[in-house]
Amino acid sequence: MDIQTLRKMRNTDFSKIASEFDKIASPAGEKKSYDDDRIWKLTPDKAGNASAVIRFLPHTQGDELPFVKVFSHSFQGPTGKWYIQNSLTTLGENDPVGELNSKLWNSGSESNKEIARKQKRKLSFVANIYIVSDPAKPENNGKVFLFKFGKKIFDKLMDKARPTFAEDKPVNVFDLWEGADFKLRMRKVDGYPNYDQSTFADATPLLSGDEDQLLEVVGKQYRLAEFLDRKNFKSYEELSRILSDVLSEGGSAVRSAASMSDDEDYVAPVPPKSVGASKPAPAPKVATNSTPDDDEDVMAYFNKIAQES
Repeated sequence: MDIQTLRKMRNTDFSKIASEFDKIASPAGEKKSYDDDRIWKLTPDKAGNASAVIRFLPHTQGDELPFVKVFSHSFQGPTGKWYIQNSLTTLGENDPVGELNSKLWNSGSESNKEIARKQKRKLSFVANIYIVSDPAKPENNGKVFLFKFGKKIFDKLMDKARPTFAEDKPVNVFDLWEGADFKLRMRKVDGYPNYDQSTFADATPLLSGDEDQLLEVVGKQYRLAEFLDRKNFKSYEELSRILSDVLSEGGSAVRSAASMSDDEDYVAPVPPKSVGASKPAPAPKVATNSTPDDDEDVMAYFNKIAQES
């Protein structure tokens, strides 16, 4: 790819990005490994706070957009086992957990609705970024990484592309010339990472627009399509078997969403305080008046528990 190609694809890129933002903002119906060293994370201090300056990069050749979105489920069943899987709804397909949650929610039972809430799918995004400044790990400065983030941060990207006020000019934050650095600031609020104080700087060319350096950065980006590769998703049948095992020992007592449809009085089982002789690992604390800004820390915790099991 040469510098002229990069310049020409800017308008087309922003059109696709803006269209995707619109779909996500108004839906019609609606990673890999956690040890992936390509994925950059903030390094918090003892108080749980951290900051850095990053730049979102344009899409790579072969990717239509500069980001991908992935749905996943992570919850503990009444057996004490964990269900940690990518959701087939990411690929626009039916998912057994989604079907079960739909039935639970529509059952009219408040206890079933609470279970559906705990089993709801989680949304995350993955994009290529350039590290402008990482005070905790300066060795990362000037490098290209993947960045996994949640809806709170994504909303800030959308706000720049789809500003609320008419006098504000839409900004394609993924643009190498007219994009903007992102001041990422994380604080611990009620035990969870909070990114409300994160902001975009004024639009400015990355690396002062130096063409040789820009081409070098672009050449180091990662393909995002791999996160949507079928190999990262189990089949519907496999997920159903795993779900059955998580919800009931041996799977023999699990009711499918289809069979539940004939039983209006069905109430889903409530997880016991302990399973067998061993005490199940505690779930992360859930704050009464707040929710996590990002699922990354929670998912990492779930993954650790699953590996230890």
